[in-house]
Amino acid sequence: MRKFTVYAVLTVCAGWIFGLFALGIITPDGEVSVPERRKLAQMPEINADSLLSGEFMSGFETYSADQFPFRESFRRIKALGQYRLFMQSDSNGIYLHDGYAAKLDFPLDEGSVDHAAERMRFIYESFLEGKASAVYLSVIPDKNYFMRDGGAPTLDYDEMVRQLTEKADFAEYIDIFPYLELSDYYRTDTHWRIEKIGEAAKALAEGMGVSLSGQWEAKPLDVRFYGVLCGQSALPLGAEEMYIISSPEIDGARVYNAETGEYQGVYDLGRAGGADPYEVYLGGARSLMSIENPAAKTDKELIIFRDSFGSSLAPHLIEAYRKITLVDTRYLAAPMLGRFLDADGADVLMIYSTMILNSSETMT
Repeated sequence: MRKFTVYAVLTVCAGWIFGLFALGIITPDGEVSVPERRKLAQMPEINADSLLSGEFMSGFETYSADQFPFRESFRRIKALGQYRLFMQSDSNGIYLHDGYAAKLDFPLDEGSVDHAAERMRFIYESFLEGKASAVYLSVIPDKNYFMRDGGAPTLDYDEMVRQLTEKADFAEYIDIFPYLELSDYYRTDTHWRIEKIGEAAKALAEGMGVSLSGQWEAKPLDVRFYGVLCGQSALPLGAEEMYIISSPEIDGARVYNAETGEYQGVYDLGRAGGADPYEVYLGGARSLMSIENPAAKTDKELIIFRDSFGSSLAPHLIEAYRKITLVDTRYLAAPMLGRFLDADGADVLMIYSTMILNSSETMT
């Protein structure tokens, strides 16, 4: 009887493994993982060189893990096991504290900060010096800064700012850390919330010699927002509300997308139901955009060198400028700037999140 039970268990296990193997063969390979917001590995090319070098087997291992049947279900089970059963502090590099999820970013990469400062200096010396009216620098803290009492290792933020401002001494630093708190960020995403950063935006504006009235209305979007950390952690994190801010200046502004050569509004509401609803703000990641404010009371212009946080910051600043140009040098190489931008008389703000500064290889 005992032998029969063992055989039965082995048969079921073998059948389960064979079934998954067969399902993996007949199921078409996926192109992207929507929850993780990344491309999935594809079947590597088979040839003599890749087989002899071991490149094929390495690629096949990654491919098998990415294309495994019921992959998302198994990821969820694994994450719940790590976090709740084995009481691990993080799942897939993401930890929870006070209901907020954050991605571990540690330790401080001084070489990366140096690289970021070097790219900023290149932009200043080759494009802005002698042309821009004033150059400002600011740093956006990630959520880990406000979750330091949660026990997870964090960056030395003071050292990062000290190192950056020392090497980018051509710019006047504006400190916005005191004007932010954990509740200003999404619980399930890395970004800050547009309706919560009014004080930080005012601090930036005052540091640049302009003022904001703060007379805007927060309007909820008809979307349940699941941030990028939901998919990356594979944990069942709850949905959040999402907002835009509205004012006569924001509603009347025109946004020129240099990539498409077309005008659009400040918000691309059609993206609210997409894979990344944060792309509602200015339509997502773009190399070069400009916002024109016909209702501006001044002729002041602002150029912002930014990452994705700038998409939700820019609407706050519209009322103070006739034109705001946003540049993302992750998609537009700095040596090309002179072909697309005129910095004569403009104010310039270089503002990046600590996540980008600590992993700045994408800044070209």
